Amino acid sequence: MARSVNNVASRARRKKLLKRTKGYFGGKKNLITVAKNTYEKGLTYAYRDRKTKKRNFRSLWIARINAAIRPYGMSYSEFIGKVNAKNIQLNRKVLADLALNNPDAFKSVVESVK
Repeated sequence: MARSVNNVASRARRKKLLKRTKGYFGGKKNLITVAKNTYEKGLTYAYRDRKTKKRNFRSLWIARINAAIRPYGMSYSEFIGKVNAKNIQLNRKVLADLALNNPDAFKSVVESVK
């Protein structure tokens, strides 16, 4: 009796993997074992960096708010403290967007907390 190997499914699995690693450098895109290791490592980085992305954006917003508030003679921490004390319900993302794209609205927020 002939040996059963299920070649169709095996080839499909490998092709799917190589399709996902398309664009990688060198053997990482066309050697099955290396491509599999690289792909799995990439998934690990993707999971980790979804968390890191949130940290990076928060620090970007803080830097933008700090830069925008300095001409008004305040530091970032003073400004955020006063915003929270006045119970203004604007988060850092919105404040940074106002500072960058709508300086007049940001100025009115600054005037309301002074």
